[in-house]
Formats: sequence, C-alpha cells, structure tokens
Amino acid sequence: MSAINSLANIRIVLIQTSHPGNIGSAARAMKTMGLSELYLVNPKSFPDEQANTMSSSATDILENVVVVESLQGALIDCRLVVGTSARHERSLAWDILEPRECAEQLVKQAQTAKVAVVFGRESSGLTNDELALCHHLVHIPTNPDYSSLNLASAVQILSYECRLALLTRLDGAANKVSGEDITEEVVTADAMESYYKHLELAMIESKFLDPENPKHLMTRLRRLYGRVNLTPSELNILRGMLSSFLKIKK
Repeated sequence: MSAINSLANIRIVLIQTSHPGNIGSAARAMKTMGLSELYLVNPKSFPDEQANTMSSSATDILENVVVVESLQGALIDCRLVVGTSARHERSLAWDILEPRECAEQLVKQAQTAKVAVVFGRESSGLTNDELALCHHLVHIPTNPDYSSLNLASAVQILSYECRLALLTRLDGAANKVSGEDITEEVVTADAMESYYKHLELAMIESKFLDPENPKHLMTRLRRLYGRVNLTPSELNILRGMLSSFLKIKK
C-alpha cells in the first residue's frame, strides 16, 4: 500500500448518533481530509435525507457507510482503537493522547493495518464498556469555559491532524528510509477480545479473580496490554500459556 492510501485505513466510528445531519457533516469533514471509511453503530436515523444534505457532495462516503449493531462489530479487523473523550479525569487512569500525537500513531499503524477513531453519543459520549474496547483515549483541549464541541467538528479536527501527520511523514520519507517506518504486524482488536475472555476464564478458574467482586482488574489489564503492540506469535504464546495453566488446574 502506498503511504498516501494509508488514510483509507483510518476508520471513523460514530456511536448511536442522534441527529442524521451530524452524520452528513462528519462525512463532509472526512472527505475534505482524504478519509473515506465511516461506520455507524445503531444510528437513530440512517439513511436520512438530512444526512445527504449536510454531507455537501460527500454522498459517496454515505453510500459506503457500514451500519453495525455493536462497537465490537465496528472494530473487528482493527489493530489500533482510539476513543474520543471530552473528560480529562475518570475513575480509572487512562493513557490520554493529544490530537497530534494520536494522529501520528494512527497514521503509522495505518501503513499496514486498519485503525479506528471512535466517537460517542452527542449527549453522553462513550460508556465504560465501550471505553474498555479502546487502546487509548484522545482529548481535544477546548476552552474550559466553553468546552462544547459539535460531533462533526471533532471529526474534522482529528481528520485534519491525520492528514497533517501523513504529509509530515511523507516529507520526512522523501530523503531517507527510517527503520522506524517498518511496522511489524500486530494483532487485531477482535483477537485481543478473544484473548481477554481466555485470560478472564483462567483467572476465575485459578481463583485469582472473583467474578462477584472483580473490581477493576480486567480494565487495568486492558490498559496494560493496550500499551503493548502484541504480534500474532506473541499472542499465541500467551494463549498457549493460559491453555496449559487451565489443563494443569483440571
């Protein structure tokens, strides 16, 4: 894949969008920056004429929208997932990225794999279960006295940062080839979800995890693994270890 086409590997995911006009405006924002893949999780109304109107000739993106019933369905082949958050502080510590740093990571991974940026509901954002499926969070530093940011505007900002990151990367690669540009294959989000279920089962069987009082153990482990780009062979080692432990337990 050519570097410029890496933008095609950046997926925008909108969850339960209330206003169809926001879907159209998001499509327009994406197209102006060269992004094209839009997934919708249980939108209130789509297809919708208001979405077409607000897209302002970005109807090709709307025509290729993928509508799914769950966030997991939208992330099935993605290797890096970043959730957007308007809140800096949460009950559990998060790896919060600035938009520029986020875009650099997305573009780097998108050289060889699908990546996703997840936007929550207009009124309430992402749930804790949805956040658990993300490797990082990105926070757009708005004016603290008026932090309300329209969904399409947030899509525009992050789409712009992705395009800028790509152009910077292309400019740097014009005169040299860096070993850092060679991205080793890493596992997809759905493969990690399967591993997390395997890990949770092993911890319950060993009584390390009390399912009646799990606290934040699995969430913390997700944070831990989210900081590491596991390769398929590394994940196979971990899965093999868990299988062996379970056999010994039996």
